[in-house]
Amino acid sequence: MEYSDSRILLSSQREGQVKRFRAWVLMAVPLAAILFQFFVPRFFDFLRFVEMPLLVVVYFAVVRRSQISGLLVGALVGLAQDSLSKHPLGMFGIDKTLVGYFAASVGLRIDVDHAMVRLVLTFFFYMFHQVLYWVMVRALLRQPMDLELQSTVLLALLNAVIGIALYHFLDKLRDR
Repeated sequence: MEYSDSRILLSSQREGQVKRFRAWVLMAVPLAAILFQFFVPRFFDFLRFVEMPLLVVVYFAVVRRSQISGLLVGALVGLAQDSLSKHPLGMFGIDKTLVGYFAASVGLRIDVDHAMVRLVLTFFFYMFHQVLYWVMVRALLRQPMDLELQSTVLLALLNAVIGIALYHFLDKLRDR
């Protein structure tokens, strides 16, 4: 039995297929996610756990299957989120840039149009995002920060479930 270097996990008809979006979708959806992250928790405190900019970065990076596109979306969304938050400028920018790059790399290798695959990827990238942010706060800023693993796993699962609903909506905005 021989294994090739090709993308064996992608179905043959979807291999290399890049999803296209209208320009307004690429601008409005990340902007809405950033504004959601900034304004909604002020009025509805129970929605503070939703990391909408991260969900949007993961979606666009995975679906577009371009590492450069994933880098750019992650960097722009992360820096915009940094500019509105009380956190040091660049922390979310670095974090979401790496998430965008790695999510696009995964999108190149596997078929990401199935809900269960998206659920697992969103869970994983939420965990990656939180652990990377924790490492950067401790290493770059030399500030103490606790990483509560149990609550992080629960929040990752909740964000993954919300992500599935969001991804279903965003799929309808793709060009056919």
